[in-house]
Amino acid sequence: MLPDASDYQQLSARFRWAVPPRFNMGVAVSDAWATTQPDLPAILDLRGGTLETLTFGALAERSNRLAHALRAAGVARGDRVAILLPQMSEFVIAHVAIYKLGAIALPLAALFGVDALEYRLANAGVRALITDAPGLAKVSSIRARLPQLDLLVSTDGPDGAAFGFAQLLESGSPAFTPVDTGPDDPAMMIYTSGTTGPAKGALHAHRVLLGHLPGVQFPHEGFPRPGDRFWTPADWAWAGGLLNVLLPSLYFGVAVVARRFDRFDPEAALHLMAQLDVRNAFIPPTALRMLRSVHAAGRRYNVDLRTLASGGESLGAETYAWGREAFGLTINEFYGQTECNLVLASCMAMGVSRAGAIGKSVPGHICDVIRPDGSRCEADEPGQIAVLRPDPVMFLGYWNNPQATQAKFIGDWMTTGDQGRRDADGYVFFFGRDDDVITSSGYRIGPGEIEDCLLRHPAVEAGAAVGKPDAIRGEIVKAFIVPRTGFKPSAELAADIQSFVRTRLSAHEYPREVAFIDRLPLTTSGKVIRRELRERG
Repeated sequence: MLPDASDYQQLSARFRWAVPPRFNMGVAVSDAWATTQPDLPAILDLRGGTLETLTFGALAERSNRLAHALRAAGVARGDRVAILLPQMSEFVIAHVAIYKLGAIALPLAALFGVDALEYRLANAGVRALITDAPGLAKVSSIRARLPQLDLLVSTDGPDGAAFGFAQLLESGSPAFTPVDTGPDDPAMMIYTSGTTGPAKGALHAHRVLLGHLPGVQFPHEGFPRPGDRFWTPADWAWAGGLLNVLLPSLYFGVAVVARRFDRFDPEAALHLMAQLDVRNAFIPPTALRMLRSVHAAGRRYNVDLRTLASGGESLGAETYAWGREAFGLTINEFYGQTECNLVLASCMAMGVSRAGAIGKSVPGHICDVIRPDGSRCEADEPGQIAVLRPDPVMFLGYWNNPQATQAKFIGDWMTTGDQGRRDADGYVFFFGRDDDVITSSGYRIGPGEIEDCLLRHPAVEAGAAVGKPDAIRGEIVKAFIVPRTGFKPSAELAADIQSFVRTRLSAHEYPREVAFIDRLPLTTSGKVIRRELRERG
């Protein structure tokens, strides 16, 4: 946890990691609170208009029952157990039970298709899968090709070869002695997006939760405070939802709101935050830009946030400024990767905030921008964002892929594949992924600045910029635009948007081609899938 300090320099100087010799995430996020405050709300689960509360006492007991039942079914320490569920109480119970059992939790996004599921289940050698009826339907077509998958459990009740989640809990004893785990013992595995080849399983130890705590407290300005209550639209299967929100909140005894969105709805999101008194939110930049389409969003819905953080891609100066107008607070950006998450952040309360910047190194982490040889870049010199090991938030390695693990490092620097720069004050600015940076006529162009400018045009609801191969310039900038209601796509509108960007940025950054689309392709975590846009040509 972060110590008391008056400014960033003092905070960084005072911080010391305190990782105990024995630690289990499941115990830390359930039993510790169940012992002292069993009736304290852990999950506020909104289902079909009905609010169901899971207390810490119930979380501890039900996770014990499930751990007991899984062990009786043959699941042992080190086995991989997949969880294919949306935001709901059963998701949390399953995670806690797996950690207590000493097994390895493998969260999977509910929107994954059959091919993505088969690859991950097979690659990880998953022994058991906890899912719902839609997930069960997907897996049924590939079950024969997954010989190691012994146990299926459905939260929607028994179904063929699948056991019912509730029935399994009833069969398990409420008394369970958690496996004695150390901080470096494996606990969870999250697959990367696979932007540079097949997805890789990033294996994390129990210490990953402790490693995230400063990165949650910093952008959420002293979290937890009395009255805090957390929500994110991000899928809990993603590192951002699971490790930036869910598990740290439970560790601190703060209730988390669960609400399934098949597709992000800005009006519904605002209503939810007001209805359930959400005080802390993590909302990815793309979702924030969608909220901008709602007139007087914060005031109209009486949203009363204490902190609002964003990460996953560049926020942009335009959305940064809008946050203060809409909610009366500064959106604190943060940065990390599945392999090493929440290591850079902003904190307005500490005076660490600059439009367009991710922030500075979170106390306890050493981050910088480096050259290909591993040396540190000078101020404002472009390079690759990297994190120095050892670090408690850093992954153990890629599952069964030591070559990829080794390739991830230059000396003791864990490389991110993200391009950026550090200014003289220590702020880091993010340009984009290696494969997102556009190289045109010798210029290296990050898409974030272009997309931020596009949002200022009155006809643009959302936009994304990618590089398109060009025989003369190497690449040109192409913009994909979702027009606002009332604006019809036309050559005249495209030309107006081009002129708008050219006059506000520069001649080498404006989009030489503009295409209008109904909606941007997004990952489950709210990031634009630029690869799909590039493939459209």
